[in-house]
Amino acid sequence: MLYREAGDFKTTYRADQQTFPIRSERYLFWAAMAVAFLVVPFFINSYWEKSVLVPLLIWSLVALGLNILTGYCGQVSLGTGGFMAVGAFACYKLMTSFPDMPIIFVVLASGGVTALVGTMFGLPSLRIKGFYLAVATLAAQFFLVWIFNKFPWFYNYSASGQITAPERTILGVAVTGPNAPSWATYLLCLSFVFVLAWVARNLTRGRIGRAWMAIRDMDIAAEIIGVEPLRTKLSAFAVSSFYIGTAGALFFSVYLGAAEVTEAFGIEKSFLALFMVIIGGLGSILGSFLGAAFLVLMPVALKNLFVGTLGWPTDVATHIQIMLIGGLIVFFLIVEPHGLAQLWRLTKEKLRLWPFPY
Repeated sequence: MLYREAGDFKTTYRADQQTFPIRSERYLFWAAMAVAFLVVPFFINSYWEKSVLVPLLIWSLVALGLNILTGYCGQVSLGTGGFMAVGAFACYKLMTSFPDMPIIFVVLASGGVTALVGTMFGLPSLRIKGFYLAVATLAAQFFLVWIFNKFPWFYNYSASGQITAPERTILGVAVTGPNAPSWATYLLCLSFVFVLAWVARNLTRGRIGRAWMAIRDMDIAAEIIGVEPLRTKLSAFAVSSFYIGTAGALFFSVYLGAAEVTEAFGIEKSFLALFMVIIGGLGSILGSFLGAAFLVLMPVALKNLFVGTLGWPTDVATHIQIMLIGGLIVFFLIVEPHGLAQLWRLTKEKLRLWPFPY
């Protein structure tokens, strides 16, 4: 079997605690990254860019940010769509106010603005938790959408209330706007996701991540052993909002190109992100990607099957698609409440013990 530990010895604690402790697993990961960065850009087209790869990468980043807050720190949030809107409108204002600012700095600065807003809305978590915190963050969702609709300054007094991303380039290649090639937008999103996922992995394995998980498991006990609830909860809100705001900036500038806040960042986006985290697995970096892949790729596959292959009417196919996806969500939650990441962990354990799996 490929996934084996025989002969793979560790001589240091650092080697024993690495993300991929088995050599074959490391080889598989880096081979996948090599294909993603060096092979896929040569074969990607507009359909794969707009329907599959770019939305998958952006929603993986959204799920990763929400998983940091909900999965690792235990703070339930239903304001994801609103925080994505903050990142999108911050990106728009920065792009129009500072035309010479590189797009990478624009996206990161948009994430920083969202982190400040998320920290402010995270203050109620110091007094309330659970269902009450979910309601408070849901109020943040409606408030943020309302404020972007109410004040025309946010969309530069446009008559339609719509924001449109200007063209930006990296090394002379457009990455936003209608003339951006598919491979360029894909590589930009992939680079952000790769770097931020690496940062999230290290954060969750370090002192900050251990403090988050202590608060999640039992906040009173965590405070007794020296974990400061104020700093820990607000840091989780800040980091989570930074990731979601960065994804919102990419969602607007790279994927959509133009957006209207109510249609693009409504309450359904918050629930979609929460479903991704629950299905993929709470408290798992891999689970964020698996949940996003499930809810992004499954509708595309069903649409191609029902409409493209079977020739069903679009409206009928859409309704059946919604029912099937809902049924599959319920099925996965019953079969494995800890998400797809737990199924993968169990599969790896069976492979490690092959041919005597338990």
